[in-house]
Amino acid sequence: MRYELFLSLRYLRARRREVFISLITMISMIGVMIGVMTLNIVLAVMTGFEEDLRDRILGFNPHVVISSLQGFVDGYAEVVDAVRQGPDVVAVAPFVYGQVMVSAGQSVSGSLVRGVDPSLASAVVDIGSHLSFGEVGQLGQKQELTFQTEETVQTVQLSGVLVGHELARQLGVFVGDPINIISPLSATPGPLGVVPRVKRFVIVGVFDSGMFEYDSALIYMSLADAQQFFTLGEQVTGVEVKIRDVYQAQTVARELESILGFPYTTRDWTEVNSNIFAALKLEKVVYFIVLLLIVLVAAFNIIATLIMVVMEKRKDIAVLKSMGATGRAISRIFIYKGLIIGVVGTLMGTLLGWVGCWLLDRYEFVELPKDVFYVSTLPVKMYAENFFIVGVASVIICLLATIYPARQAARLAPVEVIRYE
Repeated sequence: MRYELFLSLRYLRARRREVFISLITMISMIGVMIGVMTLNIVLAVMTGFEEDLRDRILGFNPHVVISSLQGFVDGYAEVVDAVRQGPDVVAVAPFVYGQVMVSAGQSVSGSLVRGVDPSLASAVVDIGSHLSFGEVGQLGQKQELTFQTEETVQTVQLSGVLVGHELARQLGVFVGDPINIISPLSATPGPLGVVPRVKRFVIVGVFDSGMFEYDSALIYMSLADAQQFFTLGEQVTGVEVKIRDVYQAQTVARELESILGFPYTTRDWTEVNSNIFAALKLEKVVYFIVLLLIVLVAAFNIIATLIMVVMEKRKDIAVLKSMGATGRAISRIFIYKGLIIGVVGTLMGTLLGWVGCWLLDRYEFVELPKDVFYVSTLPVKMYAENFFIVGVASVIICLLATIYPARQAARLAPVEVIRYE
């Protein structure tokens, strides 16, 4: 063991008249530990939120959407066949998208209709895994409903649709209940003016995506029913694509756009949801910087501790220099002492941070209001690289904190110390 490291370890042990300095040393170490632990837990929670949100969005949205500058896609069968030959493509399906109003009894709500092919409904977007009630196979199938009036009993056949559980709650309906879907854009002229298109459907399933925006305003309809309702004929709004690697969506989208050519355009999931993920990334960076200030405060304690140790060990430094110790050797003694404080505090903080994340993930004792957040407990996702980055940043800050006291110790003139002490 080098004598500089040996002396650093000796200076960490307090003698009777150095208890105050030892106490500050412990406070500095605990400050580093708390800063590292807090930072690791917050980053794990923020990463968990980001990945959980990404999975929920990708679980209910295609990876790539192909649309036309002309507004609607004609001859979508050829487009589907061409896209299937694209790189990394897993599934392709046409869709129709439109804004409507939906009513049931005295309740009315604005909604979005998404028309999909029932046979491909779970190929691109796995709708079936989000269904709380009903089956995807019933989408678009005719269901018989009986209505009793004052005079007669009528039996009608209505096409089945899927609605979000929040929308069903707002309308006060459930599986088997009829709803009226109104399209102001598909209005037809009448003797009293333009009349919005109204058609009755029956609910055959209720889904729960975990995202309030979807559950409160989305209706799934069969592709044929949507084309008929919006009077599109054989046209569709676009084509949705699922790929193998979601992180290659931007590259695949550009390649598909070059394959299809004008007038087709593509948008990937990162482009559609860029604002959300940019905000989450910015929040994570801000939290990292703000919480790193806790480690910075502990580093100032390390500076204060080392300065007091240098003042206390002036005689020792003078004797060491008189015996031939160089200024660099004296500097290393105090650098090692500060590094020991920082490394031990960082290791303890990393261990406690990992334990805290494991406890949050295992026991889920922190509950969140479901009506405010889309999750009921804190999502935690631990990555070794995040712990490593936090640890390295902490050690670097502690190392920088040792430079000034170490330089002051190295500049100490032994003659002056011996003369006056």
